[in-house]
Amino acid sequence: MKKTKKLSIIAAASAIALGVSTFGTAANAADYKITFIQGVAGDAFYVTMGCGVAAAAAKDGATITTQGGAKWDATIQTPVLNSVVASKPDAILIAPNDMTALQKPIEAAIAAGIKVVLVDTTIGDPSKAVSEIASDNYGGGKAAFTAIKGLAPKGGKVLVVSTSPGVSSVDARVNGFADSANKDKKYNYIGVQYSNNEPAVAQRIITAALAKNKDIVGVFATNLFSAEGVAAGIKQAGMSGKVKIVGFDAGSDQVAALKAGTVQALIAQQPATIGSTGVDNAVAALKGTTVSPHKVQTGFTILTMKNINTAAGVAAQYRDKC
Repeated sequence: MKKTKKLSIIAAASAIALGVSTFGTAANAADYKITFIQGVAGDAFYVTMGCGVAAAAAKDGATITTQGGAKWDATIQTPVLNSVVASKPDAILIAPNDMTALQKPIEAAIAAGIKVVLVDTTIGDPSKAVSEIASDNYGGGKAAFTAIKGLAPKGGKVLVVSTSPGVSSVDARVNGFADSANKDKKYNYIGVQYSNNEPAVAQRIITAALAKNKDIVGVFATNLFSAEGVAAGIKQAGMSGKVKIVGFDAGSDQVAALKAGTVQALIAQQPATIGSTGVDNAVAALKGTTVSPHKVQTGFTILTMKNINTAAGVAAQYRDKC
C-alpha cells in the first residue's frame, strides 16, 4: 500500500483521475507501445519502478505510457485498466490493487491480445500473464523480523500493524514475519492488526496493544501510514526508543522518519529492477520468446542509521523523480 504524491492528472472516460507520462526513444517509438499502470499514482516506490521502466524502454525500443489511480482502490483501478485496454497497447505492466477484483479485468485484457506483466502485486490466478515480477515479500517479512532481532536481541513480544487484508504483497510480508517470529522461542508473536491505511487507526491499535502488553519490544509496520500511527502511539505512551519500529519501503518520507528516529529500520525493495525486468519480459513476449521463469522475485536491503548514508544505503533509497 502506498502514499500518493502530486502527479499530472487527466480525466478518464469514467471521470476517474489518472496520471500519465510517456517515455521512449524517438527512433524506435513505433516499435512497441506499453502502458505501465501503477498501483497508485505518484508514490516514490512506483516512481522508482517507472525509472526502471523508462530505462528498459530506451534499451528495448518501446514507448511507455504511465497511468495510475489517485488512490490504492480496485474500484478506481478497474476503469483505468479498461480505458487502457480500449486504447489497444501492445502490452500492459500493472500492479493489481486487489487479487480478486482485478482477475477478470486482467483476463479480459489478455483475451484482447494484449501481453500483461504483473509487477509488485498479483492476482488469484496469474497463469495467463506473461510474467509475475515482485519482491520476495515473504522474504521481506522475514527480513523485518531479522531487523527486530537486531534491535531487540533479548526477545519479547512482537506485533504487526498492517494495512488491509487481501493485498498479495502485504499479506506475504505479514506471513513471513509471523512464521519467522513463531520459530524463535525468544519472541512471542501476538498477531497482526489492520489500520486500513489510516495513521489514526494504527495509533489506536498500538495504544490498545501497549495497554494490554506493556512488554512489547518491537512492531513491524508494513507501510508508511502504519509506521506513522504506531510511532505516534508509542510516543504518547512514553515508550519511544523502548519499542522498536521496523517500517517497509524507502521513499523520502520513510528515510526522513528513520533519520529522525521515528522508526529504527526500513526494509527497502528494488522497484527499479522490477520495472526494468517487466519491460524486458513484455518485449520478449511480443517478439514471441517464451518468458522463463514465469515468476521473478527480487530482494531487499535492511536500512538503519548505521548504513543509511553509505553508498549502498543511498542506492537502496527510492526516487521522487528519474
